[in-house]
Amino acid sequence: MALFCSASIYFANDFPNDDIIGLGDLMAEKDALSREWDEASESWTDFVRKGGDYFREEMNNPATFKVIGNVRGKQVLDMSCGEGYNTRILARRGAKVVGVDFSEKMIELARQTEKNQKLGIGYHVSDAADLKTFKSEHFDVVTCLMALMDIERYEDAISEVARVLKKNGRFVFSITHPCFEYGDTIGGEPIAQWKYEEETENAGEKKALHLEIKKYFGITKCDVSWTMKRLAKPFKTTSFHRTLTDYFHALHKNGFLVARLIEPKPTSRGAAQYPSLRKHAKIPHSIIIEAIRK
Repeated sequence: MALFCSASIYFANDFPNDDIIGLGDLMAEKDALSREWDEASESWTDFVRKGGDYFREEMNNPATFKVIGNVRGKQVLDMSCGEGYNTRILARRGAKVVGVDFSEKMIELARQTEKNQKLGIGYHVSDAADLKTFKSEHFDVVTCLMALMDIERYEDAISEVARVLKKNGRFVFSITHPCFEYGDTIGGEPIAQWKYEEETENAGEKKALHLEIKKYFGITKCDVSWTMKRLAKPFKTTSFHRTLTDYFHALHKNGFLVARLIEPKPTSRGAAQYPSLRKHAKIPHSIIIEAIRK
């Protein structure tokens, strides 16, 4: 998926903090981000529930749920759950699940489905960086699947995960791979670019040769354009490119020990059916991390 980024680029140690940005500015930014997902909610839900998200179905989820493993009887928090697709998978596998998201419309859609399916899931509108709804040391597992890169206050979110997890509890999250994110800044500076065989770049089946990395260090605020034809309606959201060091520093700071790191490949079925997945058999699109709260 292409990543189109704004020109707001910071180095990690210079990233704005509460001393620079006031509480009102932080709230306004959070509201702007949640509003994006509110506006995208219907198109996103249609996309996911009708099988349009084959990056999820044929690459990320098979590997992620293998890492998550047996959750029967476990207390699980699905952070940034969206309309609840993965939350429902966890519930069907026997977990006692709660889902949270900062988008009111996403949670409304999730609750509508829960009303019909009655899986026993509780849904809450909540900022991932402030999980005040939940008491400390309550959950056995916290998941955050393909969403942490969309959370601006990711360090606060990881701190909250550490607080609500029991000792030796597991935090399993997936993100777009920081080393191989691709797209351009709004000023035209590319983070990375796929190179294709001559005369195939605009063809229906592009033949990718390699990914050329242009920029890695620094935290970059990104405008993500969702324009695939399989969407009912295109939309834009915001994401944040960060380095592996940024994520691992936040985990270490909050008492996590990384137990596993997985770079998923497309399933053989997915690669055969969807040409855009094939290049990710060469270069990973995402990364899955399991971290243990010490």
